[in-house]
Amino acid sequence: MSEKPQDDPAGATLRAILLGSGDRPDVLAAAEQLRPLVERYARIVVSDFDFSEDLSAIQADLAIVFGGDGSILRAAHQMGSRQLPVIAVNLGKLGFLADLNPAELGHVLRDFRAGELPVIEHLMFECCVLRQGQVHCRQLGLNEVAVQAGPPFAIMGVDLYVDSELVTTYSCDGLIVSTPVGSTAHSLSAGGPILRKALQAFVILPISPHTLTNRPVVDSADRVYELVVARPNAGTSVVVDGRVTCALKPGDRVRVEKAAARFKLVAAPGHSYYRTLREKLGWGGRLQRNDGS
Repeated sequence: MSEKPQDDPAGATLRAILLGSGDRPDVLAAAEQLRPLVERYARIVVSDFDFSEDLSAIQADLAIVFGGDGSILRAAHQMGSRQLPVIAVNLGKLGFLADLNPAELGHVLRDFRAGELPVIEHLMFECCVLRQGQVHCRQLGLNEVAVQAGPPFAIMGVDLYVDSELVTTYSCDGLIVSTPVGSTAHSLSAGGPILRKALQAFVILPISPHTLTNRPVVDSADRVYELVVARPNAGTSVVVDGRVTCALKPGDRVRVEKAAARFKLVAAPGHSYYRTLREKLGWGGRLQRNDGS
């Protein structure tokens, strides 16, 4: 569902894009309910709840995304190289990126319009598959690249190169190269470390490695990472942010490097890094106030 530009309401100085997953009735209902609130502070130039609009030519100051982290990933892909500041309203479950409560939206829009909220830029990557020296496919991503064995699900060997130097050959079910933002996604579930989202680094993590000495590696985002599967399975594929990009053939090189684009997230007051981890991961421990209670 997409809606074209509307007239500018009096007093609005911001131009906003509304995004979300229209296949979820709760997202559509919440967006409709919050729309009058948004219009107090911004002119809505596009409403797109099926992620079909080409946002590259849309002149806007921010994107308001309703849903969960999956909706944010789709929005980041949709914006491509022209990333807008994102206000993320959580209507999902975990929401490491989308952690803003709908009740907080009005205050955040007011403060953002007043220039009082920082916009934090996060690392994005470009993944391209080179086949016989030519670019076969290319994808911008925010979370991670995963080379997964696929059916018939036999263990595979993955060569890892960093700046053209062979590091090692992993015997595993797959290999993940994750950004700090993606460190709380697939990488975390596979046993990887949590990185602060503003770091400029990648995590390299084997999935179910055959050798117990294989451990996650954290290295600079300024390096170029290449993954090569000499003998891929029939279903071995490259997955970017949870979506299959292409199947691999022998000799393909999967190159991952820092992208010029940066994902931009509006920092809401009171939503600190460790508070988000504590609440979303259910970390134990009782916090005491300064009065000792």
